Amino acid sequence: MNLSPRTIERLSKYRRLLSRYKRPENTYIFSHHLARLLDLTPVQVRRDFMLIGISGNHRKGYNIKELINLIGQTIDVEKGHNLAIVGMGNLGRAVTAFIKKNETKMNIVAGFDIDPSKVDSTVVDVPCFHASTISVNVKKYKIDIAILTTPPEIAQEISRTLIKSGVKGILNFTSVHIEAPENVYLKDYDIITSLEEIGFFIKGQ
Repeated sequence: MNLSPRTIERLSKYRRLLSRYKRPENTYIFSHHLARLLDLTPVQVRRDFMLIGISGNHRKGYNIKELINLIGQTIDVEKGHNLAIVGMGNLGRAVTAFIKKNETKMNIVAGFDIDPSKVDSTVVDVPCFHASTISVNVKKYKIDIAILTTPPEIAQEISRTLIKSGVKGILNFTSVHIEAPENVYLKDYDIITSLEEIGFFIKGQ
C-alpha cells in the first residue's frame, strides 16, 4: 500500500485518539467528530479511511473497534519494531518513559550511552550498553529503529555506526542535519524550530 508520510502520521493520530475515546457507550464515531477533535476536515478523514479500505455508515458513522484494528493492520508489523535510544540523558529517559507508557508496537530493547553511571545498568527499565557496542547489539537485539538524543557534535558519527549496523530508520532529536542513504528513513524532530514556528504565528496577537 502506497501511503504518504502525512497520511501515516494522521492514521497514527486517529488510532491514539480512538483508543482513548473507546468506551462501551462509544461504539461508533462520525468523520466530522473525529475531524473536529484533530483540527482536520471531514473530507480529509473520509479520504484517509477510504485509502485503507473502510467506509462509514451514513446513520452510525465508523465502527471504532474496526477502525483501530484496520489502522493497526496498515501501519504496524506483526511482531513490532525493536528500538534503541542512543543517549540516555534527561531527554533520552523522557522519550523512553513516554513510549513505554503508550500502547504501541514499538519495543524499546536497548539504550546506549558512554556515561559509566548508566552503562551496564537499566535506565527506565531498559538495559543500557556502552555506545562502542552498538554494532554488536543492533544485530543481537534485531534493532531496526534508533532514536538519537545524543549531543549534536557526535550525532552524525553515531548515525553512521547505526546505519552500518543495520538500522533502517532514525528519529533525530538532535539539532544537526544527519546524512543518510536513501534506504534509511530519517525523520528530524527539532524542538527549537517548532517553537520558533509557533512564535512567528502568534507574533502580534
